[in-house]
Amino acid sequence: MVIMDVPSNQDMFTESEICDAQISPLIYSTPGCVKEGTQVADSVRGEYGATVAKWRLARRLIAMRQRTGLSTPQVDAKLHWERGRLQRIQSNRWSLPDISTVRDLLRFYNASDKEQEEAIDLALHARARLWWREYVGDSKDKNRVFENEFPGFENDAARISVYLPLVIPGLLQTPAYIEALLAAGVKPPAWQKRAMEARLRRQQILERTNGTAPRLTAVITEASLMYHVGSQADRRNQIAHLAAMSRRPNVELRLLRFADGPHPGMCGPINIFDFPDDEDPRIVFLETDTAIQEVTRADDARDYMTTFTRVRDAALNPARTTTCLEELAETLE
Repeated sequence: MVIMDVPSNQDMFTESEICDAQISPLIYSTPGCVKEGTQVADSVRGEYGATVAKWRLARRLIAMRQRTGLSTPQVDAKLHWERGRLQRIQSNRWSLPDISTVRDLLRFYNASDKEQEEAIDLALHARARLWWREYVGDSKDKNRVFENEFPGFENDAARISVYLPLVIPGLLQTPAYIEALLAAGVKPPAWQKRAMEARLRRQQILERTNGTAPRLTAVITEASLMYHVGSQADRRNQIAHLAAMSRRPNVELRLLRFADGPHPGMCGPINIFDFPDDEDPRIVFLETDTAIQEVTRADDARDYMTTFTRVRDAALNPARTTTCLEELAETLE
């Protein structure tokens, strides 16, 4: 399970799924997408915050439409659009916002000058070139790695909370671990190669030094460390890597041991993403072997955060986790 914070709107999103794998740049300029006080270097590529900007734009357009009292089909009809076009925009199912379309809606909704300026800024930022789109493809592409915007939300998150009961989280996997894990699946070699490239690219968010690196809280289980993924040397290296990552100031790693007995969340993986600005609500992704399901309803996201908090609290504290990992790396048979 992965959880991220972003604003929710029930009129806007339905649950969707993406295949398992763990995306000319614009300078980041969207107002309000970074909390006050966060230092973002001028060299930050436009891809940071672009996914959240697109989502925020969709929500703002919904609010403007609701202010008019018109339904979504009524707006389609008055603008002489095909039925369903506005709903695709409101549900954030456009890959890149069309600036002329956004302007048409802003004029139709009688948006203020400030609203228009902010909406166009969001649209321009949302059009940034995102690396992970190279791994999307269409639904018939057997080598498609992503089907939704999971890597984009992960990229934009200020805080990431992850719990996987049987495998090590993708952001903390070594190349050898990734290769062995993907090889155990049913996907073809070409897909495995692309999935590994994408997962290693995702990990780069933890290396950012411009003030945008997220804080990662990950709960791992003793079970995930006991599986023979790769060679013995690979396993030792993976555990040593976890110990090293646990010492980073932006990483909190906690271990659930067999000896501590049953705990909440034994059945499912959770990814929770929280974002820099309070306007953008938390978002949750639930991972399976073949897909990642998106959860955007505020009540559901809150319940998953409660579950994750209980899982985290049941695990060893960060210092004891690091010690256990170091001891295991030395004694692993």
